[in-house]
Amino acid sequence: MNNPPPPGDSQPVSAAVDGRASRWQSHREERRRELIKAARRAVHLLGSDASMEDIAAAAGTSKSVFYRYFGDKAGLQQAVGDVVLNQMQRRIQEAAQAAQTPREGLFAMVSAYLQMAETSPNVYTFVTRYSAADPDGSQSIATAGALGHFFDSIADMIARPMRTHLGPGKEAVIGYWPNAAIGLVRNAGEQWLASPDSPGKPDQETMARQITAWLCVGIAPELNDVP
Repeated sequence: MNNPPPPGDSQPVSAAVDGRASRWQSHREERRRELIKAARRAVHLLGSDASMEDIAAAAGTSKSVFYRYFGDKAGLQQAVGDVVLNQMQRRIQEAAQAAQTPREGLFAMVSAYLQMAETSPNVYTFVTRYSAADPDGSQSIATAGALGHFFDSIADMIARPMRTHLGPGKEAVIGYWPNAAIGLVRNAGEQWLASPDSPGKPDQETMARQITAWLCVGIAPELNDVP
């Protein structure tokens, strides 16, 4: 005759261990999200050159905690970048979906990109620049991968309406354009962000319209018909 297990012992040991492991993993993930938010706030206030010690102090913890969760500053850049770039990508995609024409779509995407970057230039720079922690001055592979995926996705978003607009048989025309367009948007946008405020500096909407015009008709439209 089998005796029933004592009260409280009915759960198998392995299930109890798995439950504790799951709770611990959930706790770690939640703590990691909190640290990413805290780091983002710290960089926004302190600047993109903030050290791990500065970021940890602003977050109310020690830098050893950040090292435990992210490995090094490049790891923290990647983690913050994953969050920021995903948010930017969603916002740009939403803007594109609301547009009625290819040119409106380009303007909406460029505008959304500039708006998100302008919200916190410090955070944008923190997640898109080379890591000062790398002794050889090269960008960490992980950070470069996240950034490359982001711009590849945006290039594809930009190219899609233009392919539809140009129609079949125009693959050669559109082939190199998306990456060139991204280079223009990024370089012009980052130069605009870095420029000090002055009467001659265009506002965000004007800059977005200017970049869109460059993408669609170039810098000198009157030369388009010259052989």
